[in-house]
Amino acid sequence: MNEDRFGHEPGDRSWLEKIALLFSSEPRNRRDLEGVLAIAADNEVIDQDARSIMEGAMKVSDMQARDIMIPRAQMTVIKADATLEEILPQIIRSAHSRYPVIGESPDDIQGILLAKDLLPEILNKDHSEFRMQALLRPTVVVPESKRLNVLLREFRENRNHMAIVIDEYGGVAGLVTIEDVLEEIVGDIEDETDVEEDHFIRQISDEDYFIKALTPIEDFNDYFKTTFSDEEFDTIGGLVIQAFGHMPARNEITHIDNFEFKIINADQRKIHSLRMRPVRD
Repeated sequence: MNEDRFGHEPGDRSWLEKIALLFSSEPRNRRDLEGVLAIAADNEVIDQDARSIMEGAMKVSDMQARDIMIPRAQMTVIKADATLEEILPQIIRSAHSRYPVIGESPDDIQGILLAKDLLPEILNKDHSEFRMQALLRPTVVVPESKRLNVLLREFRENRNHMAIVIDEYGGVAGLVTIEDVLEEIVGDIEDETDVEEDHFIRQISDEDYFIKALTPIEDFNDYFKTTFSDEEFDTIGGLVIQAFGHMPARNEITHIDNFEFKIINADQRKIHSLRMRPVRD
């Protein structure tokens, strides 16, 4: 039996030799590279977190802004003619750091307001001098087809944190933040506001709700007076995936009892957010 260049018979190679063999001719495709990472992780050269991050970094090169954007209907915006007294409760309630400022319609994005820029205005007792336009930062606009790896590089180079995503007709389709892109690489980035119950379920209209996939089924049942079982799944996202029978993509719709669930944000690994509405008989 022939020996390889390491002096071993086929089938008798160490993990290090397997890696060396793969790299000796350079990985020819992503599958080869993922194989190298799998071998390295299995043999504890890198840990599983490092492997996940490297695979996530490769994945974003295939994804576009439309795949992770916060849809237009879910954007928290501020009206350009709003007073400081009207703005502050909204900022406190949503707990974001940046807000698109709109004019007559959601398509009229006039700039980005940073919550921290309001601090001097709050300290100023004379709010009659408040001028929204003087505080606005320039708006970064990207098409839905913008690749995430390119967008992340531009975010870093230009020190931007938010971009407005437009559709093929020039209308606002949604927004994407640098945190959204980074979460595709390193996983969910949570802060203290993410665990609050009122952030899991948000009512959009009388019969339209925004729901995070991580919402515990118990909380969903309490909110909507339902009796979904949590014996098999802990979250509403798990229940929805079971209803689909596969990992759903954005805009796919399924029904569970008298509820319609529409996928708002999902990737190849999990659902992030949903829209839900009751279905009347």
